[in-house]
Amino acid sequence: MKTIYTRRNFELGLIGLIIFLLFSPLSARAGADSTKGEISWFFLCVGLFGGLSLFLYGMERMSDALKNVAGEKMKALLGMLSTNRIMGLMTGAVVTAVIQSSSVTTVMLVGFVTAGLMSLSQTIGVILGADIGTTITAQIVAFKVTKYALLLVAVGFGMLFISKRENIQQYGYMVMGLGMIFFGMAVMSDAMRPLRTYQPFIDLMAGMSNPILGILIGAAFTALVQSSSAAMGVVIVLAMQGLITLEAGIALALGANVGTCATAGLASIGKPREAVRVATCHVLFKIIGVTLMAPFIGPFAKFVVSISPSPAEGLIGIEAAASVVPRQVANAHTIFNVGIAIFFLPFVSQFARIVYRVVPDKPIEEIEGIQPKYLSEMLFHTPSLALDAARHEIKRMGKRVDFMSSAMMPAVLTGSKESLTSVRDMDEEVDILYKHIVNYLAKVSTLKLNEYQSQKIMKLLAAVNDLETVGDLIEVNMVELGMRRIDKGFKISEATKKVINTVHTVVSDALKAAVMAVVEDDKDYAIRVISMKADMERLKEEADLHQARRLVSEDSGKFEAYSVEVDIIEKLKRIYHHARSMAKTVVEIEEEKAVMEAA
Repeated sequence: MKTIYTRRNFELGLIGLIIFLLFSPLSARAGADSTKGEISWFFLCVGLFGGLSLFLYGMERMSDALKNVAGEKMKALLGMLSTNRIMGLMTGAVVTAVIQSSSVTTVMLVGFVTAGLMSLSQTIGVILGADIGTTITAQIVAFKVTKYALLLVAVGFGMLFISKRENIQQYGYMVMGLGMIFFGMAVMSDAMRPLRTYQPFIDLMAGMSNPILGILIGAAFTALVQSSSAAMGVVIVLAMQGLITLEAGIALALGANVGTCATAGLASIGKPREAVRVATCHVLFKIIGVTLMAPFIGPFAKFVVSISPSPAEGLIGIEAAASVVPRQVANAHTIFNVGIAIFFLPFVSQFARIVYRVVPDKPIEEIEGIQPKYLSEMLFHTPSLALDAARHEIKRMGKRVDFMSSAMMPAVLTGSKESLTSVRDMDEEVDILYKHIVNYLAKVSTLKLNEYQSQKIMKLLAAVNDLETVGDLIEVNMVELGMRRIDKGFKISEATKKVINTVHTVVSDALKAAVMAVVEDDKDYAIRVISMKADMERLKEEADLHQARRLVSEDSGKFEAYSVEVDIIEKLKRIYHHARSMAKTVVEIEEEKAVMEAA
């Protein structure tokens, strides 16, 4: 907790310092230089890169806050509504528009595909929608609301400074981030104003109307800053000063669409094939779309002009261009991505087959021992997905414990030493998965988490510890009891087998339901396990009574059998105890979530 407050204080201090510097004599001096009609390249670069830094920082803060506020809901929406290509398109657009990050949407898709919750064909529609949703940023910054930027920064800062509630703080980061985006654009715009009369720069910008040159420069800049939104922000700032034509703005925007592929490509290096396929879809869409559009930039620009607002009456030249080109560039960016979606959407299935051929599965390699299937570090960008991955891996672990439980009782009651050894060896896979899951959750715990996610990690760790303990009980205790039966040479009576198997059936059902409760976050399964306690107590009493009658009626030579049988029932009761403990973590998580939402 101390670390959280220290980090918060540091960020508040940093924000305050930025605001102070913005009003410092340095800024005043830069403005003075620009009013003399002379270009001070030092202060122009300070304004340009300083404004870009504010823009990027504002984007990051707003995106992080939106993910924290709406990430869980958007993840659920993405999973529920991506059932067909049309709904996938709409869902991808809405989710990306809300969280302001197509890369986060892509990471979610990779998580769903890896977990087997979505097919590649379903993700293609969402990817196309995400490309539309990410254009909302350009639409927002095209509005000339920079004069309200500092008001947004002040309001957001006030929410952070006054409130200690996490939700309010996240909204504060969101408002302040938006204000810093607008203020960063204002700083860049003011810094570029002297370039209006600098002929070499005017000639350079005129060259941007060459489609190839504009696309290459836009792609290179976007790949460098790793953000198509930032690249579009700079393009719109140039347009606000009347420094580029609409044709040049469209070429740069197409380049930004190509450049953003670099982010997806780099993110997929060394990742599972599912991630590579999703990134490949993104790259192919952009490259094919830009290739088809590049020869028609001129007619496309005329179409955009026809559907966009006209200059205000009385404006001419640069002032007229500065008043309308920013909106036209933003509209062109949106129309291009909508056009790609409309063009590719009917061919989703065919496109998926092509991608599978381009990125085939790797040859199956002989890997010694079981390995985790869902635990990918690329999901760390979205902690909620990382936690989902851990739950899916716990499901795999739970299946192996269930296999052990099913094979355990026949081996313990009537099996040979070989069958008992086979049951014992099953625990090796359980231990391997346990180690990977615990290490993965430990890494997730170091990420930036909200209170609910932090509590959930603790509960998942407790659940996986209970599951591993069940595996150890079977491996060590139950197998040892079977070995004692063989070494002592006695047989367990049919009546006693029936009693033990009845208890084992209830325990096995409880264990399966407990794993499902954890994996599916299902409170109903959890309550079912917890409610089995009365049945377990009744069965334990009946078993104790049965064993007591046998001890009285049989000779003392059978005491060893009695001891083993009692221990078997006691170990089964302990297994149920751990299953019940797993179920209780689910109930506690749901109760804490309800409390947090109410607060």
